[in-house]
Amino acid sequence: MTTYLLHNATLIDGTGADPVSDAAVLVDGDRFVWAGAAGDAPESAAKAVRVDLGGNTICPGFFDCHVHFSLPGTKGSPLERAMRPESYLYFELIERLRVTLQNGVTTARDLMGIDPGVRQAVADGLVAGPRLLVAINMLSQTAGHADFHLPSGIDLTPYVGGSLVDTVEDARLRTRELIRRGADVIKVASSGGVSSPNDDPTWLGMRREMIAAIVEEGQNYGGKPVAAHAIGYAGIRAAVEAGVHSVEHGYELDDELRHQMVAQGTYLVPTLLETMTPVTATPQGAAKSAKWHEMAHDSLEASVAAGVKIAVGTDAGLSPDHGTNLKELGLLVRFGGLKPMQAIVAGTLTSAQLCGVADDLGSIEAGKLADLVVVRGNPLDDVDTLGDPANILLVTKDGRTVGNRGEFAIG
Repeated sequence: MTTYLLHNATLIDGTGADPVSDAAVLVDGDRFVWAGAAGDAPESAAKAVRVDLGGNTICPGFFDCHVHFSLPGTKGSPLERAMRPESYLYFELIERLRVTLQNGVTTARDLMGIDPGVRQAVADGLVAGPRLLVAINMLSQTAGHADFHLPSGIDLTPYVGGSLVDTVEDARLRTRELIRRGADVIKVASSGGVSSPNDDPTWLGMRREMIAAIVEEGQNYGGKPVAAHAIGYAGIRAAVEAGVHSVEHGYELDDELRHQMVAQGTYLVPTLLETMTPVTATPQGAAKSAKWHEMAHDSLEASVAAGVKIAVGTDAGLSPDHGTNLKELGLLVRFGGLKPMQAIVAGTLTSAQLCGVADDLGSIEAGKLADLVVVRGNPLDDVDTLGDPANILLVTKDGRTVGNRGEFAIG
């Protein structure tokens, strides 16, 4: 692989440090060797291929910690998927993975619907996509968020990636089975949901004792973290008290639970992008959507103010389209009160910490894997520019170019 020096750029390194104007970044193979002010470049940079970035901005590769590559966003439905052979899904995945990567997300955590084979296919270069962490299935109880039995008798549960467990011992067994299959993270539903047909976000989903058992199994079998779909208060409380690693959504948090999350180091993944698209499939879904999405917008700022660690996730595939992921950053600023720099850190280093990969990813620092995004202009002036794919000029993953709208002369 070529050694190259990216220069004539502003550097936002993902750590929250002040941006560096007239910066340069030296990449050798799949790793960053050095980054900083161009005038301080090491002697070894003189032998590197020089790439002029035209005054644009270098950021670390971004994360989306809550995606569903098996779901189509606005381009279909689980029922349509059920009418096709399972093999058809893998061809749909090719475009979803590609557009996500080329639009700036170099690492994604899929929280229901794809298996480790997809993760390995990306890692081996068979298909282009973000490096993946996978949950495989979402665990919930009968009549919970993962239960897609319809009144007609049709069961769509397998087609959305659901898996039903109703006892503590079943929860322990299913967790170990998922770990045996290669899951990186265990996903549970501790509350009802907006899009699910049989429950409501106010309902308590998987009980605290079941979640605690899953957390224990995850810790004992390789230190696997647990992510909890938790929208309403009862479900959030059960998840936090059971010791989950992250709360996904978290719309009805109160100050007591926020303080407990801070004390425990629990992350919040707000998935605001999902809340920007109303659910319209049923009148019940539309009513739930209107209520809970507004609550999500009103709740986040208090969580930020309380010091809860915020990571970036979008629920892409559920309602947001794949490839629109970085719109989430502007929403964190709009509804959460984050500064643009804080939103970028949430989508890079904080998300890498959530995913347990911060030693190698999440910031542009010597020794880390060379994932970076070059964005047009300066996103600190308008963070919404990151959400427009036309502004994502260059993407590298492991030092290799995987997207180059800017047509830079880079290997």
